[in-house]
Amino acid sequence: MQRNRPPSPQTIDVLRALAVDPARWRYGYDLATEVHLKSGSLYPILVRLADRGLLETSWEPSVDSRPPRHLYRLTGAGRDFVAALTAARTDRATARPHHRLSEA
Repeated sequence: MQRNRPPSPQTIDVLRALAVDPARWRYGYDLATEVHLKSGSLYPILVRLADRGLLETSWEPSVDSRPPRHLYRLTGAGRDFVAALTAARTDRATARPHHRLSEA
């Protein structure tokens, strides 16, 4: 059963970091450094985002003695999701509270 709860602040940070250049492939290590998350927090987020179709993943082949590395980038659905998050945040920021005159 899939839950429909809002993404965590850490997940939003990861999505926004990827959205800066959505067509560019990113290494998990670079994302962890950028958003200040440890690998134990970052990689489960990346797996969940990929499982939900928001991230595309690929393996970079090994070079010399370096092992293969996992790469990530936003899918079209991921870009739409980030745009919706940004729009919702903008809407909340511009909404003004209503005060009834009887409460004054």
